[in-house]
Amino acid sequence: MAKLRMKKIELIALLTDSKKIIELLQRHGVIELCRNSDEELENTNVTAVVGEFEKFRTTVVQAMDVLDRYAPEKGSITDMFGGRTEVETDNFGREAMKLEKIMSAAGEILRQNKLIADSESRISQLEVKNDTLKQWLPLDVPMNFRGTDTTKAFIGTVPYAVSAEQIEDMLPEGCSAETVYSSKEQTDLFVICLNEAADEAEEILRKNTFIPISDPDSHTAAEQIKLSGEEISRLEKTIESAENEIKKLSENRREFKFAIDYLTMRKDKYEALSSLGFTENTFVLTGFIPEKYADQLRKEIESKYTASVEFTDPAEDEDVPVLLENSGFSSPVEGITRMYAMPGKKDVDPTPVMSFFYYLFFGMMLSDAGYGLVMLIGTTIALKKFRLEKSMRKTLTMFRNCGISTLIWGALFGSWFGDIVQVVGREFLGKDIGSIALWFEPMDEPIKLLLYSFGLGILHLFLGVAVSFRMSWKEGRKLDAVLDTLPIYMIVLGVAPLGASILTDVPDILKTIGTPVLIAGVVLLVLTSGRSSKSIFGKFFGGLYALYNTATGYLSDILSYSRLLALGLATGSIAGVINLIGTMPENTVLKAILLVIVFIVGHTVNMAINLLGAYVHTDRLQFVELFSKFYTGGGREFSPLTVNTKYIKFKEENYNE
Repeated sequence: MAKLRMKKIELIALLTDSKKIIELLQRHGVIELCRNSDEELENTNVTAVVGEFEKFRTTVVQAMDVLDRYAPEKGSITDMFGGRTEVETDNFGREAMKLEKIMSAAGEILRQNKLIADSESRISQLEVKNDTLKQWLPLDVPMNFRGTDTTKAFIGTVPYAVSAEQIEDMLPEGCSAETVYSSKEQTDLFVICLNEAADEAEEILRKNTFIPISDPDSHTAAEQIKLSGEEISRLEKTIESAENEIKKLSENRREFKFAIDYLTMRKDKYEALSSLGFTENTFVLTGFIPEKYADQLRKEIESKYTASVEFTDPAEDEDVPVLLENSGFSSPVEGITRMYAMPGKKDVDPTPVMSFFYYLFFGMMLSDAGYGLVMLIGTTIALKKFRLEKSMRKTLTMFRNCGISTLIWGALFGSWFGDIVQVVGREFLGKDIGSIALWFEPMDEPIKLLLYSFGLGILHLFLGVAVSFRMSWKEGRKLDAVLDTLPIYMIVLGVAPLGASILTDVPDILKTIGTPVLIAGVVLLVLTSGRSSKSIFGKFFGGLYALYNTATGYLSDILSYSRLLALGLATGSIAGVINLIGTMPENTVLKAILLVIVFIVGHTVNMAINLLGAYVHTDRLQFVELFSKFYTGGGREFSPLTVNTKYIKFKEENYNE
């Protein structure tokens, strides 16, 4: 398969059935709606309704966030991989009847959360106030004390250290000063003056940056601190009571999850209605649908509703979305294609092209049979035991296939958690176990692995060139297909034995054959690459430029495959070091204990790091080396009206599940 063929759908039905038909299409998830562009048809404005649903949904989402903070849901690995809960359509309808009760519970949770937030804010304010008042504890008069009938008092601070005597020296006769608190940065003062000296004293204090305390209270500092403590205790009880109320309301968590998905669906449904065209009694829907689902959907709609459904081929200039469908072997790596770009109109789906080499290169980079076995067992258990979402199932299937490849390559190279078999035999059994490689050990013969890496890289590049040949041939450019492909094959195949001879012995017959093949390829490339130019000089220099690009481009591409050697050696060498660290003690018992600990921790970390490295570099080999030979991308992914839910899904409704 690969890219599914798309059809343009036009559906005309009674206006009274519009919401039911949209709900049906939403559950099936196979139509991407197009906005109505027919000026003779009316559009409907759903902004207000959509806004209401979004407001309700936001309320429930916020309530769920509060629940997760005060009454977190106990999760497990099963829940993590379990996927969405399947529900029947009838059960979904019954749950929808409880929405008013659900919204009431969500609103109460938010009210209690606001009460907690307000109380915590007030406690913070009181604590800050108490910290400030502690400096005034020695003062035994109320903080708003302003004097008596014959005196005037000043309570405040100056932003420097000063003694009471120094303050009194500044003030006129009839004034007395007391230092309540003093530090290098601040001095708290209590000054009292006779009424006749008060004005002059106030002016002197002001000039010396005296700042009266703000918001004074009618209690002493000690009394205020006591009252604040009582209020803090009351607020803490309020917070505790609100938290308990929230925990009680956590029994609605399942209903909240339903409400979030229900409101999301309702919002999406009304947004879809804005794409339709309406007459007085009917509505018109247009969009794209994969051809494989067209007849099935038409039969269902026309059997249930008074409707007419027609399918046509999209026009050449239409922006047709792309939906991929591949075999069980290739489909797990569709995500890699999406990560790069969806196929354009003239592109083939690169997924089946790259899948074999993707698994091959991943396993070669990780290249430890023990790590591959762990991947295989872990992913197989997850695939068998858990009810996985489609995307998660594909991802785990991809890593399972990569694990199989890693297991095979590791066995060929004799790496089982590094050299643990040899280490155990030597350190604990007194036996010298030799190589267990089914092929050869890369650590002993790195040049051999490097040459095989280059060889596989050449095959990988040739595959990309072959796809380019096929695309040009199908487009009718048969001469271009041959002349753009054959010289490259000849040049690379001619250079390969000559280049390999630098690193190892190559049979003379291969070098003898390679030289004329190389020369013929170069001549053919120079003579034909500039064929689009009209002048003889343009053809010649165009050919030389193509030769330069081919030589430098393919050389760098082929050298890129040395990463197969580098990452494979890195995995094995680090694993060997881990095993060596575990056998450092002389005492056999200590050695066994340390080896077990280091083995578990070290190999777990090594596997995680090198698994990430293998994933990244395998992706790079596809994106940079393979895709550059034939793939343009730029397509738009199929985005159907579907049940875009987080917690639930309908049983056997979505055709594409």
